[in-house]
Amino acid sequence: MSDVSQNHGKQPAVKAQRAPRPQPSVDVTPRIARVGPPGYLAVGRLVGVHGMRGEVKVEPFTDFPARFDPGSVLLLGDDLEEVTVLASRPHKGNVLLMLSALSHRSDAELLRGQWLYVHEDEAAPLDANSYWVHDILGMDVVTDEGTALGQVYDVLFTGANEVYVVRTPDSPRELLLPAIDEVVVGVDVATRRMTVHLIPGLLE
Repeated sequence: MSDVSQNHGKQPAVKAQRAPRPQPSVDVTPRIARVGPPGYLAVGRLVGVHGMRGEVKVEPFTDFPARFDPGSVLLLGDDLEEVTVLASRPHKGNVLLMLSALSHRSDAELLRGQWLYVHEDEAAPLDANSYWVHDILGMDVVTDEGTALGQVYDVLFTGANEVYVVRTPDSPRELLLPAIDEVVVGVDVATRRMTVHLIPGLLE
């Protein structure tokens, strides 16, 4: 799961931690939402190292920058190793962290590509009409005329709004649905169902 929410409001989208949009991306290229171990939310991915002291460059996957404040406790990798943030600072859209488990560049190099998590009990309350990305993934998608389209397979963060990637059962082609009010009519987390309106051009 990603510590990003999705919000369908005046701007539409998943907020996955943008219809007021889920937040995400610090990148200009689309990002795919990360689903972590059951019960945990992904808040960042280690994408590189910086300097010789073991400082790591983290791509945030959260709407809440305070996740990386000094003193914060995060869970590293699929083994969920507990690490403490010793220092943090923004760096070109990413965050540079000093973590308690790392003291040398060689240690940090070995962790490139690993994810940082928090327990989902630590999830921040969502605004109305906002949803966690993991609630959106796997949802059945139907049109407002009752036609089944498939299931949400991924969420892309493009900078303007999120895009839901829907896999259709009758075609190898994926359907890309922008998470905007004109398209996303309703989201029912309890029944795992999303209702959409197909505006001209979406099926072309």
